[in-house]
Amino acid sequence: MANTAFNYKYITAISLVSALGGLLFGYDWVVIGGAKPFYEQFFQIANNSSMQGWAMSSALLGCVLGAVLSGFISDLLGRKKSLIIASVLFTISALGTGLADNFSFFIIYRVIGGIGIGLASTISPMYIAEVAPAKFRGRFVSINQLSIVIGILAAQIVNWLIAEPIPESVLPEELLHSWNGQTGWRIMFLAELVPAILFFVLMFLIPMSPRFLIKFNKEEKALAVLKKIGGNNYAFEELNSIKSTFQNSGAEKPSLSDFKSSKVKRILIIGLVLAVFQQWCGINIIFNYAQEIFTAAGYSVGDMLFNIVITGSVNLIFTLVAMKTVDSWGRRKLMLLGSLGLAIVYLVLGTTYYFEFKGLPVLILVITAIGIYSMSLAPITWVVLSEIFPNKIRGIAMSLATFALWIACFMLTFTFPLLNEALGAYGTFYIYSGICVLGFLFILKKLPETKGKTLEEIENEI
Repeated sequence: MANTAFNYKYITAISLVSALGGLLFGYDWVVIGGAKPFYEQFFQIANNSSMQGWAMSSALLGCVLGAVLSGFISDLLGRKKSLIIASVLFTISALGTGLADNFSFFIIYRVIGGIGIGLASTISPMYIAEVAPAKFRGRFVSINQLSIVIGILAAQIVNWLIAEPIPESVLPEELLHSWNGQTGWRIMFLAELVPAILFFVLMFLIPMSPRFLIKFNKEEKALAVLKKIGGNNYAFEELNSIKSTFQNSGAEKPSLSDFKSSKVKRILIIGLVLAVFQQWCGINIIFNYAQEIFTAAGYSVGDMLFNIVITGSVNLIFTLVAMKTVDSWGRRKLMLLGSLGLAIVYLVLGTTYYFEFKGLPVLILVITAIGIYSMSLAPITWVVLSEIFPNKIRGIAMSLATFALWIACFMLTFTFPLLNEALGAYGTFYIYSGICVLGFLFILKKLPETKGKTLEEIENEI
């Protein structure tokens, strides 16, 4: 397959469409951060740490539910139909959240959007991994992370453009009666309708995963997709390789006994720990709690919205760096670089908060942390998770890993206001630094390198 003439335009097109799920994931996940100062005043929860945490983390409960359902749904209906369901959920959430007049309905629609995130975050990278050729799989799967980052940046720019300028002298409670407090935050959520509807329409134009088709004995359809990807020789080689892994693993449908072997347990543990670590490394609180992070560093609410756009731009640039290096440097090296780099930056960042440094030094450290995360743990975790699980149990195993990821994200997001209140910003970042050291040691000892190998080769060797 070294001389295979791959149809890169076709692979890129279907990867980009699938990755729209990632874009919506990123937008839905981060838009709430910019709207936070305004909807908190509207729903009168600005002085209630528990309700603030609930508003921020409620969507993550939906993510957990979506992740749990994703394995069953994707194995039953296929990756394509599951992503169509996700697009519908994103559409409902955007409309409902933007029009909500009471806090309970706001939470309900955030949970619905979270279910869409749970489905898309599991299935989009898995779909791309099952379609992309081994040599460039890391780069194509990273398109999903790139689209997440674009979604994050889009939400940050939309929030910044929609929000009217806020005088530094304005009191927080005065925001309620402003345009931002009554209308602006709603438009921030409603803007998600545009990519959600586009995702729904375009999903009907891409094929079903060839590995899913082979799993259910639809070899002719799978062969047609594989031929379009890499021609006749590639198609027949891939078909035989994929079929052999299903034949070696027995029955078509995964069962509990498939998870009892020591090999599968070892792979599953690696996947679960990496998924949890991607969240507990702590970077996501910078996106979800940007207001607290930047105001603690001496910035106003208006400055905060602009600084969020800066961090989002850095996120995008370094995700492109990850796409360039993932198939040359390898997954393991980037994961080690990211975990150690974050541990050091958090240690310094915590110290700046301890000594009450303000302004630019904090912003530089935050940008550095985001850059490190964006070229390592953010995209590479999804690449590794989409690769390491055997064909037969990939849907369920990916579902379990994503479930663990969103449980970890919920715990991180819900506990940050409480940790921040109890320990201060410096103590909280010291804790995240310690977690990153533990993550570095785990990756160093347990994570194998998977670059350049087919999914079937990884299944046989890992």
